[in-house]
Amino acid sequence: MKHSRIAATIGGITVALVYQYASAQSSVTLGGMTDISIRYLTNDDAENNGRLFMTNGAVINSHFGLRGTEDLGSGMKAVFEFENNFNPQNGSLGDSSRLFDSEAYVGLASQYGTLTFGRQNTPLFDKLISTYDPLTYANYPENSWLPYALGASLAADNAIKYAGEFRDVYVGAFYSFGSNYESTGAGGFSGQIPGHLGAGTMYALLASYAHGPLNVGGGMQQVSDNSNNKQTLFHANLAYTYGDTKIYAGYMRSRDNTGIVDASLAEQPIPDISQLKNTDRTDDGPFAGVSWKAIGPLLLTGAFYYDHMRNATTTVGALASGNRYTVVALAEYSLSKRTEVYGTVDFNKVSGGAEVELPGRSNQTGIALGLRNFF
Repeated sequence: MKHSRIAATIGGITVALVYQYASAQSSVTLGGMTDISIRYLTNDDAENNGRLFMTNGAVINSHFGLRGTEDLGSGMKAVFEFENNFNPQNGSLGDSSRLFDSEAYVGLASQYGTLTFGRQNTPLFDKLISTYDPLTYANYPENSWLPYALGASLAADNAIKYAGEFRDVYVGAFYSFGSNYESTGAGGFSGQIPGHLGAGTMYALLASYAHGPLNVGGGMQQVSDNSNNKQTLFHANLAYTYGDTKIYAGYMRSRDNTGIVDASLAEQPIPDISQLKNTDRTDDGPFAGVSWKAIGPLLLTGAFYYDHMRNATTTVGALASGNRYTVVALAEYSLSKRTEVYGTVDFNKVSGGAEVELPGRSNQTGIALGLRNFF
């Protein structure tokens, strides 16, 4: 009996040591953010009625996820991440057909960079939310239309992604075998079609340089539909920090023959996009902004987004030129390290071929108050 107790004690110590060793070599983190706001929009339907409603956050979509690493030795790690967007106002998922609509990937990381596989954000999206967009890629459709539409979706299924940082230089590369499994058929983006290697694919390249207060970058993205029509985006970005102030500037140029930009931006009925491909829709979209850490926990941000479009599809199926701009003011106040309250005002104005992008009159104003908590 004594020997049995000694053996059991040794066994228990061994199990504890193995568990402690395993815990020291790997980690899994559950985290996310809940953000909800009360919002009022003018001219929110064809009759130009206003609407008061509860909705998701103004800046970042509410989300939760798991992130983990395992030390494999020799400076190499296994990494994974699963993240899902959700709507706190009603508890629904961000995309009801997907469990992890934001990201779901696994990969390897070392001193030479990180290589990951699965559904992932593009390099442009990573840099917009971390560095270049004054609103951290705003979540309201009225504020995020420029990168959302011209970026031809800023996340993709079936993707291989490389990200490497070498002193002041960042390099990102991205390839998707089919950027959206839900979008099938000749006009879709599901890809992976037998005998058509390039159909439905997406690729992207990005490089940036950061030194001291300056961060500059640029790159391109191209997405193909299942019939090999293409949408190509070139972008250049800059951020500069001066004391408590940060200045942003960027430019996006898109040429689209897939119809994805028309479909993404239209808030009025337009003809079937699948019949309106190869229109050479071209968009030039500069944007700029400034943020200022005013007093203690108060952060003030102003942003401006603009688009001059040509060959945009109108409600009658004709092609036209047009303009759109958005002005946004945002005030955020930190109650603690994890909890913030905010207020925001935004104004949209469209003309010419862009009038299809608002549901009623050629202008729209939004006002919102919100609360967010990081966990």
